[in-house]
Formats: sequence, structure tokens, C-alpha cells
Amino acid sequence: MKNIKIYNLYSGSGGNSTFVRVGETAILIDAGRNARMLCRALGEIGEDIKNISAIFITHDHGDHTSALEVLSKKNDIPIYITRQSAEKFSADSCVRARLVERDILFCESIGDIKISSFQTPHDSLMSVGYRIEYEDTDGIHAIGYATDIGYVSDSVRNGLLGCEAVIVEANHDLDMLMSGPYPRELKTRVASRRGHLSNDDCAALSLELAQNGTRAIMLAHLSKENNEPYLAFDTVSSALSGFDVDIFIAHPTSAVELVIPQKSEERICLR
Repeated sequence: MKNIKIYNLYSGSGGNSTFVRVGETAILIDAGRNARMLCRALGEIGEDIKNISAIFITHDHGDHTSALEVLSKKNDIPIYITRQSAEKFSADSCVRARLVERDILFCESIGDIKISSFQTPHDSLMSVGYRIEYEDTDGIHAIGYATDIGYVSDSVRNGLLGCEAVIVEANHDLDMLMSGPYPRELKTRVASRRGHLSNDDCAALSLELAQNGTRAIMLAHLSKENNEPYLAFDTVSSALSGFDVDIFIAHPTSAVELVIPQKSEERICLR
């Protein structure tokens, strides 16, 4: 059996990055915050930036890309990104030399994994999620990643269905958002179909994923102002009552492991 490690290194409006290792192949999805914090987070889980084979960017917003400039100065790591999102980086940016620009829908085989993009609805130059597939002794397995999604589009649904483990957005509790401190324009933007996914919409998607074989879900990109971890967990776990699914909550500054349970395990837990 291949060695599988999935860690959300940190998550939220302050910065996002996720580490995935399959066998000898290690990648990052997004590189927010700063290079020092990202490298420190990798060290805390026993990994090193030198072992990263590639970085895959979901979209151009700074909380997903802010570490790339310094990382690119010191490391020769290819950065896969859509052509639209690549427009964020000027010609004199150190990042430019590392970019591998792709169409919106692309597929790459790197070492032990195949990673495919799917379009996600968000107010950026372009936004994608990723489906990571790998072959093991018992067949083909898949891991899904989709945050910064205003609603569950057909593209998002098709990208995630059938994945054993999924990292998905549970950004806000709608009541907290509407009664909270954000100005009206920002509330409208967050709740729009190009904004962020609510706990309720995440719960509905999680149920559909569970019905199609997902056994581990990490709730990510929680809003500090408009959500609470217990609200996100309670909303999703209520929808999954009776299903053998483990629920994890990403942390804004600390690494959290997403563990795919054995099929014989029967529990719903908060990590």
C-alpha cells in the first residue's frame, strides 16, 4: 500500500495551503501566507519544501498565492496555474519563470499521481478545484479539493463525486454573516454565487458525497467573523447522520491531517 499523507497546513482568509503525498510524490495546493510559515508548517509534519514536486494554484487571490514570490526565488518548483490566473503575475516577477500555464481544464501526471482541474464559481480571474487520483494495490483512489466556491455547480459536483477524501469549503453561517460586522456590499459578495459556500450548502454537498462513497471530509476556509468550528461541524454532521464519514476541521494557522479511515471503521469524529 502506498504511503498517503494529506494535511491542510492552514486555511482561511489569512492564507491557504494543502500538502498531499502519495508514495514518493508530494505536492502543494495553493501557497498563501508567506514562505517562512509555509516551510515551517511542512517541517512540523516531517516534510521539506525541497521534496515538493509541484504546486497547483486554485486562483489568483493573495490568500492562495502570497508565498509564491519568495518560494520561487529559492526553489525550482513548477507552479501549475490557469492562463487567466497567471495574469496576476507581472513579467518581472520571480514567479513567472516557474509558472506552467494551462487551460481551465487540464490534467497532469506527476510521479504517483494524476491531478485534474475543474472549474469553480468564484469572483477571481479564474478559479479551479482539483481531483487527485492514484493507483494502489486495491484499485484507483481519488482525493478532492474545492474551496472558494459560491455554489455547488455541476463542475464542482462532478469533480468531487466518488472521492474517498474531500477538502471542501464551509465558509460561513448565513445568520452570522447577515447579522455580522461586514458592510452590506461585502455580505452580498460573500453570499453570492461567486462568493463562498455556506455551512448549509456544504452540508447538502457532503451528504451527496457520502452517498457516493466519500469517507473523510475536511471543512475548510472557515470565516473568522462569520462562522464557528462547532457550527460548521454540527451542520455537516447532522446531514451525515447514519453515514460512516469522518469530519475534520481545518485550522487557520496549524496543520490538520485528513485521515482516510479503513472501510471497516464506523465512526463520525471531530479532529
